[in-house]
Amino acid sequence: MKLHLTLLLLTCMTTAAFAQQQVKADDELLLEYYQTQRFADASDYLKKAYPEPVTDTKTLSSLAYTSQMAGRLPEAESYYQRIYEKDSTSIALLFSLGNINVRRGNSAKALVFYKKILLRDSTNFNVYKQLATLSYNMGDFASHVNYLQKANMLNPVEPDVASELATIYINLKVYPRADTVITRALTADTANMLLLREKAIIYYRLEKFPQTITLCNKLIQGGDGANDVINMLGISYFMVKNYQDCITTLEILEQNKTASETSYYYAAMSYKALKNQEKAILYFNKAIKEAISVNVDSYYSEMGDSYDKLHQLKSAVTAYQKSLLYDSKPVITYYVLANLYDSELKNKKAALKYYKKYLKTDPPEKQKNYLEYAKKRLNELALH
Repeated sequence: MKLHLTLLLLTCMTTAAFAQQQVKADDELLLEYYQTQRFADASDYLKKAYPEPVTDTKTLSSLAYTSQMAGRLPEAESYYQRIYEKDSTSIALLFSLGNINVRRGNSAKALVFYKKILLRDSTNFNVYKQLATLSYNMGDFASHVNYLQKANMLNPVEPDVASELATIYINLKVYPRADTVITRALTADTANMLLLREKAIIYYRLEKFPQTITLCNKLIQGGDGANDVINMLGISYFMVKNYQDCITTLEILEQNKTASETSYYYAAMSYKALKNQEKAILYFNKAIKEAISVNVDSYYSEMGDSYDKLHQLKSAVTAYQKSLLYDSKPVITYYVLANLYDSELKNKKAALKYYKKYLKTDPPEKQKNYLEYAKKRLNELALH
């Protein structure tokens, strides 16, 4: 009798579990959730419709998908992992596990899943593209280049890979290879701005300046007025001796407050070629100012102070005087030099010169004591 009851109970439990897996979700409700992007609601609904333990692969797939789309990545990975334990050969499943781990920042784990796809499909472009990105993020430059090359061989017209690979070749100064990659990709999309930009850079590096001018103007007309495009265009105009267009182009950088030592230099050279020496001098000065760190005066001033403390007075004076070449407001430096000439070097003439310069700068109130002392010494030195 007891054996009979036990068997009956086991039969009921098995039947109940089987019936649980046979529950049919409301497809219309799920479709509404999907169409309105309410994936969290869809996930919650499926959990209620199919309570644990869930063993059916299709149900697990639905739970995994809705969890993934709802941003519940740990849940999604758990569901996909349960499917993986049943079938580790599905490429779609491996992609899902790889993508989830990418989103969770687990590059090493994602790499494992993508490589498993290659064991089953060695010609999968999307896998190589993902592996290239992951290798770059992990600092593996050699693998990054290798995967990009393989992806580009499988699909030479895909613009993102072509552009990225070309950039690497450009940085390595392998310009013919970069040109080959970009030219192939452009055959499929002649108006792709990303590819045209790389082509312009290649022309510029190969010193094909007329072609660079054509492409840069095309980029600007298409809305790409980035600083590097403007810079390439301006310099290319200079190289073909179109000096006025060079100046006009590089003025854009100045107006945008993004001019550099290089752009100022070519503007200066253009003015010089046009025999406008005043403007040339102005822009050479701008180039010089841009080339020099704004902290140079401070470096020399601190150096002077160190020399002073070592009692290497001549070196201290030289350092302070150099700081004056770069300091736009050399108030305290004038005082320090005056005091150095006055108290240490006993050079009355030089001391008078720098005390006068100090007083002319209209020192701030916080230097009141220095100001009073400078006036006092100036009067005393003038009497002797």
